[in-house]
Amino acid sequence: MSRWRPPSPGSTAIVTRAGFERLKAELDQLWHVLRPEVVKALAAAAAEGDRSENAEYTYRKKQLGEIDRRARYLSKRIPALKVAEGAPGDRQAVFFGACIELENVATGELHRYRIVGPDEIDARRGWISVDSPLARAVLKKRVDDEFSAELPGGVARFAVLAVDYE
Repeated sequence: MSRWRPPSPGSTAIVTRAGFERLKAELDQLWHVLRPEVVKALAAAAAEGDRSENAEYTYRKKQLGEIDRRARYLSKRIPALKVAEGAPGDRQAVFFGACIELENVATGELHRYRIVGPDEIDARRGWISVDSPLARAVLKKRVDDEFSAELPGGVARFAVLAVDYE
């Protein structure tokens, strides 16, 4: 039996303008601020002598690899992204960038989410990926529409209470 597996589906290459600017700022920070500091610290650790027992040298090498890996990813990802500008023509329906308020029909719980690109998700702020099961299920729905979403805990029914574009 081979170990080959089909490649996982790629994430949607869409991002808000603010998310795009944050990714560019992160790349600039990595490349122009953090990396030079780590390279300087690595050179100082290497000058201390025996590298085989030098924890500082080992740590800095690992840190440099992590910075380079993230910078390489961002350098390839940023040009591939499509920035979604402004709100859609139909502001009553749920599309990318929408802030939505949902009610779980079974429990009555209220949830507020914003649908963003996979590179800018933030669970604390309620920002969910456009690729998530909930976001896929709610796309193109309108206020007072009910829908079902296949979530990790099972199928849940929701009602759309509000749609807003910031």
